[in-house]
Amino acid sequence: MEVGEAGRVRKKSDVGTGRKTLKLKRTGLHERAAARMRAMIIRGELAPGSPTQETKLSKALGVSRTPLREAMKLLAAEGLVELRPNRSPRIADIETDHVFELFEALAGIERLAAELAAQRATERELQRLRLLQTRMESHHRDGRLDDYFAINGEIHGLIVRAARNAPLREAHETLLSRAERARYLALGAERRWSNSVEEHAAILAALEIRDGETAGRLLSAHVQRTGTALWEVLAKTTRSRPAA
Repeated sequence: MEVGEAGRVRKKSDVGTGRKTLKLKRTGLHERAAARMRAMIIRGELAPGSPTQETKLSKALGVSRTPLREAMKLLAAEGLVELRPNRSPRIADIETDHVFELFEALAGIERLAAELAAQRATERELQRLRLLQTRMESHHRDGRLDDYFAINGEIHGLIVRAARNAPLREAHETLLSRAERARYLALGAERRWSNSVEEHAAILAALEIRDGETAGRLLSAHVQRTGTALWEVLAKTTRSRPAA
């Protein structure tokens, strides 16, 4: 999406829309195809509940059907694609009932990560977080949602890495792959984008003074608010659907 001079969100930018054929290297072809499809699903270019079209996707990604099908299996393991016997795979729906559970788990993991990162982050990592915060605020002012979303994710990932806890990081990566699409959708909720920027600034301030308790509490609340915003978006979408 982009925001015009009046601050209104317009359609997504053409960056990463898959409108041009993407040539992929043969090394790890199915992983690369999965990464590209994952981005398309997260940004809503492949709509929830829609069946996949192998011919169209193969052409868009520049791969044959074999690596495409392997990519589908990877995405199915992440809960983004639903494999169906004797039918084409479909893009998985976002299940409203699981939203709170997913974001509760993420909130707990990121709370602990922030508490540890406040004590263990290097000055270089804190400097990187400051730089990312500045860039994220700039993208917000310019209405560049896709760029903002990428920086936002990098910040969350850096905080988890700064915790210096491998099992914690592995658990976070597993859940995050399921939550990325939801996080992107939640930013479209009224005021959530602006509130997210302010919350990130407060989290960074706590990390800079090595206040782990505050950083953890703020980051946990931030993640849970995102889950709440998503639930509201999904509920609104459900109410607006015509009866079958």
